[in-house]
Parts: sequence; structure tokens; C-alpha cells
Amino acid sequence: MAFKITDECIACGSCESECPNSAISEGDEYYAIDPDKCTECVGFYEVQQCFEVCPVEAAVADPDCVETREQLLAKFRKLHPGQEPK
Repeated sequence: MAFKITDECIACGSCESECPNSAISEGDEYYAIDPDKCTECVGFYEVQQCFEVCPVEAAVADPDCVETREQLLAKFRKLHPGQEPK
């Protein structure tokens, strides 16, 4: 399941640089996560980096984008061809 950023976001930008897929970008009012690029950090880390660094816990699982680990790994491989997941 891709993550999303809620309106609790304080637009500090701490999450953007932590995303290994460049899925996070600055929006009009707060940051946003592109669900087509979000792998929940599968392939890179054991936990979602946006969630780990967010000081207000605005990065949360998106119930509208439920994906299995296999689907997230497939997305990882598509985004990073030739790179092996960790």
C-alpha cells in the first residue's frame, strides 16, 4: 500500500530527501506522495522513511492504494532496473 501525506503536514520537507524513489514532492499546501513511485521503501529499507522522519506523523498508509509485498517489489524493479532489492 502506498503511503500518503495528510493535511497534518507542516511542509518542513524532511521527508522529500529521504524517499529513495523520489516519490515525494512539494505541493501547494503540503507535500505529496506519488503512489506510482511509492514502494513503501520495499527494496531499500525495512520501514518507511517518510514515516520515520516526519515530526508530525503526517505520512501514513493510504488505504486506497493497497499493494502486496510482491507488487511493491515489482514496482521497485520497474523503477530501478538492474538493482537488487535489499
